[in-house]
Amino acid sequence: MKVSDIMTRDVRVAGPDANLRDVAEAMAAIDAGSLPVCDGKKLLGMVTDRDVVVRAVAKGLPPETSVLEVMTKDVEFCFADDGLVEACGQMADRKIRRLPVLDRDHNLVGIVSLGDLARQTEARQSGKALEEISKPGRLH
Repeated sequence: MKVSDIMTRDVRVAGPDANLRDVAEAMAAIDAGSLPVCDGKKLLGMVTDRDVVVRAVAKGLPPETSVLEVMTKDVEFCFADDGLVEACGQMADRKIRRLPVLDRDHNLVGIVSLGDLARQTEARQSGKALEEISKPGRLH
């Protein structure tokens, strides 16, 4: 089974002209903690609720701050024709819960989450991925 078989295809994205208020409102509207940032179909980065809080609010940046200033630019992704086990391994190795899905021309075509993978019998490694992702990074 391939990532394209289970990914979400209708992905809400933020444009490069979006600001922090725009992305926070979009995340609230769809009850999500992250959005891909795209120029057309080209993936520029990802912005998460943690990016908004840690990279912006904690530093006193105003809501009008460009998403480009706080997004993660070096984004992990997978390809639509990658296998589910490969995607699980990538999520576990990088400790991430969602992967943007690209076609071979590097256009965004979807997103796959750990929950999507967990529902697939072929992706039995999702439990291992969740275990790796959930390991604490530092003492609190």
